[in-house]
Amino acid sequence: MAEKKARLTIDGESIDLPVYSPSVGPDVVDVARLISLGYFTYDPGYLSTVSCESAITYIDGDAGILRHRGYSIEQLAEHSNFLEVCYLLLYGKLPTDEEFSNFQSAIQLEQTIEDYLISVLSGFSRDAHPMGIMCSLVGAMSAHYHNEIDITDIENRHKTAIRLIAKIPILAAMTLRHIRNQEFIMPDPNRGYGENFLHMMFSENDSSPISSVLARAMDRIFLLHADHEQNASTSTVRLVGSTDANPYACIASGIAALWGPSHGGANEAVLQMLKEIGDRSKISEYLERAKDPSDPRRIMGFGHRVYKNYDPRAKVLQETYREVLDSLDIESDPTLQMAQDLEKVALNDEYFVERRLYPNVDFYSGIILKALGIPTSMFTVIFVVGRTPGWIAQWNEMISHGYKIGRPRQMYTGDVIRDYPLK
Repeated sequence: MAEKKARLTIDGESIDLPVYSPSVGPDVVDVARLISLGYFTYDPGYLSTVSCESAITYIDGDAGILRHRGYSIEQLAEHSNFLEVCYLLLYGKLPTDEEFSNFQSAIQLEQTIEDYLISVLSGFSRDAHPMGIMCSLVGAMSAHYHNEIDITDIENRHKTAIRLIAKIPILAAMTLRHIRNQEFIMPDPNRGYGENFLHMMFSENDSSPISSVLARAMDRIFLLHADHEQNASTSTVRLVGSTDANPYACIASGIAALWGPSHGGANEAVLQMLKEIGDRSKISEYLERAKDPSDPRRIMGFGHRVYKNYDPRAKVLQETYREVLDSLDIESDPTLQMAQDLEKVALNDEYFVERRLYPNVDFYSGIILKALGIPTSMFTVIFVVGRTPGWIAQWNEMISHGYKIGRPRQMYTGDVIRDYPLK
């Protein structure tokens, strides 16, 4: 029961609307009954619209806060790992040692790839876009597992979550190796999640060593992207899920939404910007032109739509960024040198500081992925691997409670009525 009410007055008629208070964050005005009175709300981009109730992730963009199930992203990045955060997102608590061991074992049992997925993958040309391939592979899973899916069954949803967390990184690594015309490397049960992913991507044989610094960096990138509240791709997964669609189809829809350069492609845009700058000596010139509102150039990787302060994920990743660059020889890589110079300029430039245009998670993740040797076209696929547990947790939360099929309204501005012309 709402303790407060908001009063809306239209043409002299007042309407009382319930106001709800969440555990933390802004109060919410319930406008659901407006439709019965002949009104809709208008909010392009849903900037002020709450689409659901969730207990998974909380963001305060003004304060630079990101928490999963109440735990700050800073503490999770320092003390946890990606798989433990997966468990936290899915089940609402940190696992005991026994629970975590069982969770890892369940994932390892699903780390196989069936022949039908290899057949789908082999049908793509070597120059096919990796995100299109990932959409297709997960779409194929929706067809393969369709008959055994019962979204009303808790155990069935649990099995689906485990299967996706296990298989998505394998499919991602296989996609890269297919594009490069290399033999597939299957996962090694003795390696950690991030280490295993790099192993499947780059190893020449089953015993190839992976640097612990790089493995930790990969795991942290996954962890920092695991969930981010009701963004475009997560909202897409929920909207498609509200139709009772197959969960694999829901995740495929999330991958499609993430593909957009304004969403998951932002770290790729950072590398494209550095390529456009071209040389360390041209950084200042580029930034001056980008500051000009009449110039079409944009400064990619700085500032964030949600975070009006420093992106907390960027603070964490900045440390990883330095660890990775320190462990590698970057003197011969002009792109990484430019990135370091650009970071220094932006952190001290008055224009950036006044507008709080700090380096965001896309800036640091893009540079780290470049340093790891991952091609730019694969950057958003890395995002898919990290975001999969968040999508599944959000879908499972919605399915576990009462929900309605999503049906946004519109403000129609076309012709009212037209007569068909008779000849």
